[in-house]
Order: sequence, then C-alpha cells, then structure tokens
Amino acid sequence: MHENVSALERILTAVVEAMGYEWVGMEFHPRRNNALLRIYIDNKAGITVDDCQRVSHQVSGVLDVEDLIAGQYTLEISSPGLDRPLFGAEHYERFAGSEVRLQLREMLNGRRKLIGRLQGIRDGEVVIVDSEGQEWRAPLEQIDKARLVPQI
Repeated sequence: MHENVSALERILTAVVEAMGYEWVGMEFHPRRNNALLRIYIDNKAGITVDDCQRVSHQVSGVLDVEDLIAGQYTLEISSPGLDRPLFGAEHYERFAGSEVRLQLREMLNGRRKLIGRLQGIRDGEVVIVDSEGQEWRAPLEQIDKARLVPQI
C-alpha cells in the first residue's frame, strides 16, 4: 500500500499544482469500510470554499480514472488553516522560527509530544527548542504529525 500512497501523492500533487494551487500535503487513513483522503491546498490569496470544490471535482475525476484507492473513500479538500500541518523537510525550513507541535511515532527521551520553537532541519533531524530552552532533535521519519501553533 505504501507504493500506492506514493503514487497517489505524486499524481495528485501534479493535478493540484496544474490548477495553480500550492500542494501542502495529504493525509490518507485507510479503513475497512471507508478510507479518508484529506488534501491540503493553499495559495497567496487564501483558499475559499469554491477553490476546495474545484479541486475536489478535478481530483475526484482523476481518482475515478486512476483507481488508486480500493473500495469506498471520503475525499476532503482543505486549506491548511492557522494550525497548518507540516509534511516535508521544506516545510520545516520554511517555517523555522515558528512555534510547532510535534507528535512522534516513538518515544524520545520519555516524550512523544513536543512543543517548541522550530529551528529548522539539521542532519535530517527536525530541531526545536522548548519553552525551557531545551533543544530537541527528532528524525524526520519519526514525526507522525506536525502542526504550527496558531499565534493569536
């Protein structure tokens, strides 16, 4: 299934970018009865409901033709929002200096959740400094979820 997810992401990235939107990333949650595919898009002017509908229509057509998801699925198109998800190394560099919340796949020094100021990527590891000044380094592949912490 991993190669299908990679193929799915590659194809859908091309579709979204051809429409003039930034591909932020996707989440795919396979389930027995109804999988969930959530795609995050953005652009400089922001994302409207109409943008989401246009992308949804185009992506649905491609998914019907390519048949990369077995069985029933729910498709969601979303803006990244204030608590923007971070997916790739380029996001960790782009948002360096921002407050982030990381959820790790495995424990790191007794913790699976980290909150701190993103420093960027060093040697394949995401580096953050928590509120007490402690530096944490998490290998990119060990990050399950990462989101910006909204500054209100």
